[in-house]
Amino acid sequence: MQRGSTLIELMIGIAIVGTLLALGIPGFSAWIQNTQVRTAAESVQNGLQLARAEAVRRNTDVQLAQTGANWTVGCATAIEPGCPATIQARSGAEGSANAAITPSEVLSSGAAAGTAVFTGTVIFNGLGRVNTTSLGAGNNASFLVTNIQDKCVACAAGSTWSDCPTTTGQMRCLRVVVSTGGQIRMCDPAMLTSTPQGC
Repeated sequence: MQRGSTLIELMIGIAIVGTLLALGIPGFSAWIQNTQVRTAAESVQNGLQLARAEAVRRNTDVQLAQTGANWTVGCATAIEPGCPATIQARSGAEGSANAAITPSEVLSSGAAAGTAVFTGTVIFNGLGRVNTTSLGAGNNASFLVTNIQDKCVACAAGSTWSDCPTTTGQMRCLRVVVSTGGQIRMCDPAMLTSTPQGC
């Protein structure tokens, strides 16, 4: 008796595997894009935490300067002895090529600030608080991380954020918010503010 599989059985198996792969690719692609958004948001959050920690450690003004998806942490004034202009830098091409980061200045409620001075550079002082030269008085810095391939899931009902999307897609966009007191948090605008992850 001969054992093994026939050519027809092999072709049926290949067809089934091909169909399953074709069905799974769109979901896998969306997962990769969402992962890139999360990577970029975590990178900004980590950079902000590093800038705050270095400001406290060195007891001087340390800033995170964001340009596009890139950021640099360094001393606000390079003339400080022992405090370099660049402590750490990150390129947006590192793991999050499709992520876009948009800085904005917002009120604590999330509404747009009337007279915004924030341009993507957050300066922390020696106490770990945000220096008033980088933000308007009482305002928060916001970094909205989106994906250039697709639109964001809509903000949760009742959200007051000024940059909520008007058309929706499938990307889970994230926001990193820095309060004037120096608190740094990442949140999901598509979730209700009553949940810990929402904003």
